[in-house]
Amino acid sequence: MSDPTPAPKSTRSRGPRNERSAGLVVFRPGPTPADPRQYLLLDYGKHWDYAKGHVEPTEDDLTAALREMVEETGISDVRVLPGFAREMTYFFRDRKKRLVRKTVIFFLASTRATDEQVVLSDEHVGFAFLNYDDALRRLTYPAARDMLQHADDYLKAL
Repeated sequence: MSDPTPAPKSTRSRGPRNERSAGLVVFRPGPTPADPRQYLLLDYGKHWDYAKGHVEPTEDDLTAALREMVEETGISDVRVLPGFAREMTYFFRDRKKRLVRKTVIFFLASTRATDEQVVLSDEHVGFAFLNYDDALRRLTYPAARDMLQHADDYLKAL
């Protein structure tokens, strides 16, 4: 006769923890026709990337991206371009060495903010508005470079 008592369930997670973030690829008019726009990049100390952060349970993706922009840079005068929303997904290990599957959705937005108007949060050590080629070289991760390429191609097609 078999034992009807169920086996205890494992308390360990079987797969990666899922996280969702949202951010903005932000640009402003460039100084010359040869450099038609400059992209905003943030220095996180160990890498260069865009303003982004976790989507709160009460937020939609765009609301989270706009909130993160204000929190991380102080910039609130952005105009989101319709028709551009792209996701990237990657894996990393958190501080407890757990596997995390992170999906980040990016929107494209313009601003007229000057360098003097940028007020960085404590999670950043610097920022730069760079033309496309310089921004492409400065971005740390290939997925971020791919996102910049998609954004720039989108703007060229307008």
